[in-house]
Amino acid sequence: MADLSDKKKQFGILFLVTFLNLMGFGIVIPILPFYAAEYGAGPAAAGLLIGSYAAAQFAGAPLFGRLSDRRGRRPLLIYTTVFIVIGNTAFGLAGSLVLLFASRILTGFMNGNISVAQAFIRDITEENERAKGYGILGAAFGLGLVAGPALGGFLSTWGYSMAAYGAAVLSFLSLIAIYFFLPETLPQKSRLNRTAAPVFSLTALRAALNRPYAGAILKTRFFFSISFSIFATVFALYTEYGLALSAQTTALLLAYVGILMVLIQGFLVDKMAVIFGEGKLLFYSIFLMAVSLFGWAFSHSIVSLLLVLIPLALAGGIFNTLINSSLSKVANENETGGLMGISAALESLTRIAAPSFGGYLLAELGLWGPGIFGALVLALFIPYAYSHFIKNPHPALRKIKEI
Repeated sequence: MADLSDKKKQFGILFLVTFLNLMGFGIVIPILPFYAAEYGAGPAAAGLLIGSYAAAQFAGAPLFGRLSDRRGRRPLLIYTTVFIVIGNTAFGLAGSLVLLFASRILTGFMNGNISVAQAFIRDITEENERAKGYGILGAAFGLGLVAGPALGGFLSTWGYSMAAYGAAVLSFLSLIAIYFFLPETLPQKSRLNRTAAPVFSLTALRAALNRPYAGAILKTRFFFSISFSIFATVFALYTEYGLALSAQTTALLLAYVGILMVLIQGFLVDKMAVIFGEGKLLFYSIFLMAVSLFGWAFSHSIVSLLLVLIPLALAGGIFNTLINSSLSKVANENETGGLMGISAALESLTRIAAPSFGGYLLAELGLWGPGIFGALVLALFIPYAYSHFIKNPHPALRKIKEI
């Protein structure tokens, strides 16, 4: 384990790398449909282009996480970031819809390296520092997603390809930071034997889901992500058709949610985890998200929406920090990357299906449909969550400090 000064340096570099990567991802979000339209893509093809990124990340996250358990974290981050630079550059140079798809699939696959970054945190923190570590990583994630779309909109005034080149520059800066300043954190003696098991397979996925504690955390990640991904992917349609808001106002609302989550992850979650324990907070965040999504379903004004987004951001910020922290605590050191990869893959899987299914609920049931569906999914999951996080939690997820 690194000493205090090394930890601060590694945290700072990992924060910067994550921020730059997510900012690069966020830059192209607002221009994707318009850029694709230049090459003849309609709404359906644009939706597939957006979904192709998540589908590729679904494949990449468990692969790179598992490989990092065998070969170390640093080499995997370097190799994948090189290809992210290439993918973003190719996206700007693309002269056809086929090349747009190819570049997004490459970039999405390589951005499966988020599982490696999450494993880094486990390597450099003690168990009682884990919530703070993942909170810092989550804050970098959120800041990148808030700043990226704003920068993308600005760069697109010089052409949509400029946003892609901007993403490539940010990825290149991330590569420099990793290569020159980020050390290896998984010692050779702690690495997984290369012949121990396949890198990733459906058998490995089933085995992970059936594990007593890790399996419960992974299942919780999946069902929570179904509800939250539907909210995130149809929110713009909801504000456009339900509240008649402009794209600019919708972007400000999403930035509002993002900033709230950054504040929660960066300054609040670790303190709450000490007081309540991670297991209880995970359960409370699921319950709070269910209530928030129910409230969102019936929010028909800016004022009510702003109010309901506060507990929604609180629930999302707590959950997304502690789900990774909790998973790292029940995992062995040489399997952290693999389990983080499976967790990221399950979350990506929900983002593949959420846009089309959320749009269907909105069209068929009305504005309340996506919110009620998401709330219902979590409400039905609450008994399972109570059993595993309140009644019979892993010892590491219990309260650390009595007050």
